[in-house]
Amino acid sequence: MAQHDWLENVFLTRLNEAANWCRKYSFWPMPFATACCGIELMATAASRHDIARFGAEVFRFSPRQADLMIVAGRVVMKMLPVLQRIWLQMPEPKWCISMGACASSGGVFDTYAVVQGIDRFLPVDIYVPGCPPRPEQLIRAIIDLQEMVQREGRVRGLERLRQRARTGLPVLGASEQPGRPEPQRN
Repeated sequence: MAQHDWLENVFLTRLNEAANWCRKYSFWPMPFATACCGIELMATAASRHDIARFGAEVFRFSPRQADLMIVAGRVVMKMLPVLQRIWLQMPEPKWCISMGACASSGGVFDTYAVVQGIDRFLPVDIYVPGCPPRPEQLIRAIIDLQEMVQREGRVRGLERLRQRARTGLPVLGASEQPGRPEPQRN
């Protein structure tokens, strides 16, 4: 009888499943919020909706400490290189939520200055529709992302890195921005 008492305290699983379970409940969001969607993002973290119940309450404003970027609101072409630089500084594995009509498709701003969907420049995992979307919709998106991480996540995230490298999304540098002339070289 004494030989089998230790079996009650043993839990067997695979390393991938244990890492995915831990990662699922420990998102550290990096908010990139502009305009009205940013207010709804702040409301999601407030006491009424309490995003902390889902393990995503640690908002990080340093890209090297975040693994989930939430782009909320419109993004203009001048902000795009900064957004891409922040995305590239985030460690793998990383995920992206496009929150609101403006971030997903440009919204009502069909102009030359507003990016018509950030998915042209960043790989987006979850889209949250609405103008502005309700906090409940963002919570639903985080739950869906948790399920995706549990189902598809990897220990080191190399598969997602290879998949994103195949997409070939453009990266805008200082000299490649639309409307900005090439710098003079002496």
